[in-house]
Amino acid sequence: MAILERRDTGSIAHLHMNHPEKLNALSDAMLAELASALAALREDRDIRVVILSGEGKAFCAGHDLKEMQAGRQAEDGGAAYFGDLFTRCASVMNAIRTLPQPVIARPHGIATAAGCQLVATCDLAIAAEGTRFGVNGVNIGLFCSTPMVALSRNIPRKQAFEMLTTGEFIDTDRAIDLGLINRAVPEDQLESATMELAETLASKLSSAVRIGKEAFYTQIEMPIEQAYTYTGQVMVENMMLRDTDEGIRAFIEKRRPDWAE
Repeated sequence: MAILERRDTGSIAHLHMNHPEKLNALSDAMLAELASALAALREDRDIRVVILSGEGKAFCAGHDLKEMQAGRQAEDGGAAYFGDLFTRCASVMNAIRTLPQPVIARPHGIATAAGCQLVATCDLAIAAEGTRFGVNGVNIGLFCSTPMVALSRNIPRKQAFEMLTTGEFIDTDRAIDLGLINRAVPEDQLESATMELAETLASKLSSAVRIGKEAFYTQIEMPIEQAYTYTGQVMVENMMLRDTDEGIRAFIEKRRPDWAE
């Protein structure tokens, strides 16, 4: 049985972490599977949206602590292993961010430590009501420094610091208020609500969405004047697309666009 399953529904790809006995931990094997799947999706022009979900009672409980402890047995006490582990994890998170397609997280149960990082890294998130989110490493003496990168870019800094230093969970209502997730729905509606959002995104001009996703993350790190200069150039690139011209013509003529994509 694969620990990561991919299933496509038309132009929507479902990546389902399927290692419930380990709470879908980001083990060495899971990170490798995610890296491979994301690399394949990057080249798949038939896929317009990706949904990331988990099997069992948790979305993802972060890194596999038992596997990490085994890494300590090396002569250097695990320094090389840990350095490589966090580099590989960061690579997966960056692959999600730079993927041309929007990625929707579908968390349920718990999303903690690197699992919370996954939710924060995805472009959108719809959670099951009752899901708990945390960066709880401080409770065992390990500050969640790498999860902090995505978390602190999603929610206000004082709230992020509170989560990181107290190790306490937040619920879906608080996660919505802070901007960690878009919304929460009853668990029996989670799949349909996520699919509804995915289908809406998939109906848009994919080349425009690809351009827009890259520009969104690039400009957000820039000073405002530089951001306007950059995004102006992006708008020019977008305007030059044949299908954008068709979309504008169709709007003016009050008809459906005949897009080539």
